[in-house]
Amino acid sequence: MDSIHRDLARARLVAERVRLLDEIGQAVALPEQMTYGSQAAAATQVFEQEPELAMRERANLHLEAVDAALARLDDGTYGTCAQCGRPIAAERLEALPWAAHCIECQTVVDRGRR
Repeated sequence: MDSIHRDLARARLVAERVRLLDEIGQAVALPEQMTYGSQAAAATQVFEQEPELAMRERANLHLEAVDAALARLDDGTYGTCAQCGRPIAAERLEALPWAAHCIECQTVVDRGRR
C-alpha cells in the first residue's frame, strides 16, 4: 500500500474514531431517586434505554476495531488479513477501512460467532 492510500485510510479511520467517540460520549439519562410510586416509571425508563445502551456497546466494539486498524497502519500490517496473511481487497478496505480480515476469513469468523 502506497503512502497516499495509507494517509487516506488514516484520515478516514481518524474521522470514524472521532464520530464514534462523540456517539459514545452522549450521556444516558439516569433514573431519578426512586420512590414507591416511581418504580414503574423507572423500569420503563430503563427499558427504553436498552436500545441506546446496545448501540453504545456496538459503538465501543466498532471503536476497538478502528483503533486496531490504526495500530496496523502504524506497524505496517494494515491491509493484510489477520488470519491468513493475504492482502485484503482494496475495495473492501475502501468500504470498511477497519477490516482486519479478507472476505473469505471474515466469513469464517462470522460463522464462529453464531
